[in-house]
Amino acid sequence: VSASILAGEGVPAELINGEVNNDFMDVPASYLPVENITADSVSKVVEAGVWSWEEVCQGGEDTDICQAALSGEATSAEATSTDAEAKVYFMLPNSTTIRFTRRDAPLFVEAMAELAPNAEVIVQNGEGDPALQQQLVEDAITQQADLIVYTSSDANLAAGALNAAAEAGIPVVLYEHDAKGGPAEAHVLFDALAVGQAQGARAAELIEGMDQDLVKIGRVKGNQGEFGTIQYEIGQNEFLQPLIDAGKVEVVCEQFTPNWDPTLAQAFAEDCLTQNPDLDMFIGMNDGTTGGAVAALISQGYNKGDVIATGGQDATVEAMQFIIQGWQDNTIFKDLSVMAEAAAQVSASIPVSYTHLRAHETT
Repeated sequence: VSASILAGEGVPAELINGEVNNDFMDVPASYLPVENITADSVSKVVEAGVWSWEEVCQGGEDTDICQAALSGEATSAEATSTDAEAKVYFMLPNSTTIRFTRRDAPLFVEAMAELAPNAEVIVQNGEGDPALQQQLVEDAITQQADLIVYTSSDANLAAGALNAAAEAGIPVVLYEHDAKGGPAEAHVLFDALAVGQAQGARAAELIEGMDQDLVKIGRVKGNQGEFGTIQYEIGQNEFLQPLIDAGKVEVVCEQFTPNWDPTLAQAFAEDCLTQNPDLDMFIGMNDGTTGGAVAALISQGYNKGDVIATGGQDATVEAMQFIIQGWQDNTIFKDLSVMAEAAAQVSASIPVSYTHLRAHETT
């Protein structure tokens, strides 16, 4: 996406398969597929080059899966550009959702180095602070950015950054998170509803397999108000709500997790366990929230399998380890290399030559 923007070709139609309304416009969207991963399918993540067997088997070396596995090497790459003809700023949302710093940023830099080798990619992090992220956008404008690839720290407080870029004539590509209240050229994201549906389907499968009349669950939700959080909940509820209505499931605790912070997820889960020692299941929305629930189980002396922790997403190495060890049931695998490639393709298609004639400049 980014490479196409920079080349002035327009966003490739074949990459656009939907739209996301951000309270300002219907942003053309490139939805990417996802896949549910359990202990039986961990090898798919390794084969995709995300993590090596050595990494995912730390702490689980004695499991049958790890003893039978062959070693592999995960790859990562960094790229730098000299004599750049364009400046692309990649704005990360935070450091608590570790995929962005560990995987998304280096993969995007690598993809841009291939598709737009004369572009300099500058990675910056809003650290969960929308005011800081807006300041970074304003700084990028001052530094004559040609394109901003933007993952909002807070979707509901992104209008100032989006409109500042628009007034300066700088196109913005939204990456994964939505951003409300301002214009954007395109939005590259995984299908959030499909993620929630996969999480809900797996949770329902596990619940149906429990030999008990009532299953008590705790829901560890994501950052409140985000497009992803809303869609994950809708998708999960397609499978959970019928069980709740039938009296098979009782939600005994639920809470949103500000900034997707695993430590806040752990604190909530610990409180939930204190109030509900007979809890049967935690359902998270990503590996940070589900991992926070696992950390709570460990800290409070539970054994593996006493309480099921499901609803993971992102296939972090910690989640893969928890899955192999038996602490976490699953994760939703989103191939971030595919996302980085798509974002780079869109970015390379959007015309940026006019950005050198800033709206705020005079002749």
